[in-house]
Amino acid sequence: MAGVTDQPFRNVCRAWGARLVVSEMIHADVRLWHRTKSRNRLRFGDEAGLRWIQIAGAEPAMLAEAARLAEDAGADVIDINMGCPVKKVCNRAAGSALMRDEPLIGRILGAVAGAVDVPVTLKTRLGWSWEEMNGARVAQIAEGQGISLVTIHGRTRACRFKGDADYQGIAEINDAVGIPVVANGDITSVERALEVRKITGCSRVMVGRGTLGRPWFAREIEAAISGEAFDAPGPEAVRGIMLGHLDALHCFYGERLGVPIARKHVGWFLDWLPGTKPVRAAFNRLETAAEQLELIESAKLAVEVEEAA
Repeated sequence: MAGVTDQPFRNVCRAWGARLVVSEMIHADVRLWHRTKSRNRLRFGDEAGLRWIQIAGAEPAMLAEAARLAEDAGADVIDINMGCPVKKVCNRAAGSALMRDEPLIGRILGAVAGAVDVPVTLKTRLGWSWEEMNGARVAQIAEGQGISLVTIHGRTRACRFKGDADYQGIAEINDAVGIPVVANGDITSVERALEVRKITGCSRVMVGRGTLGRPWFAREIEAAISGEAFDAPGPEAVRGIMLGHLDALHCFYGERLGVPIARKHVGWFLDWLPGTKPVRAAFNRLETAAEQLELIESAKLAVEVEEAA
């Protein structure tokens, strides 16, 4: 998720039990890597745990070069984005727009897989539209080109993020290939995660929006699968997580960028705590890192939760 899964977010998810986390989408045109946004997205070399780095583009040679440089910078896995439905990405014939050109998909996947020694994975969708459902063929092309794993979002590009994810469509793709298939889309509860595994036959699920404000969500799902007990953090524990995340954001981005970026992350945490709308409104007006930390330290999160219960 561009603008979300930056290094501070990945680290807090890892700290709460997420085994695999994927970077923000990085444009494959290395001529753009000097820009501030790209430089921040490329700061992964010192991360603990497996570094799964996602790149996007439409030219095989360009993607291959980006993959090689990402591997040199410390990437343990290269992920190719063919699932993004955003217009500005698709207008460049990248993201899910590539699903309309299967020969090009084959050239891209072959070029990237042949350029690096680390595993290469693919993130894509069911197809371009309900009339152009070629997700199974794309997955088979990926398998033939040496791709190690495919993640399928259960919508078409035409759906974008509207409607419900089609898990039966993911099941059909899972049946069509021998490589692991990861199910993705609308997994915002433990119950839904278990249901998706059952419907699709996939042993793995990928969660996105469900982790916003809940970095422990992946661990909660894993506990349910294994039959272990898991108690989600209470308000005071959440306060500690927020403070740590805030500090990481301020350190990573600096105060000028870190303060505005922190607003959305803290907002997602507060969305799960009843009675915190005034806290969020006040937080969004703050202009310094010190003020943000002070407000979260003093917010009456536990009292508001008890009153709302």
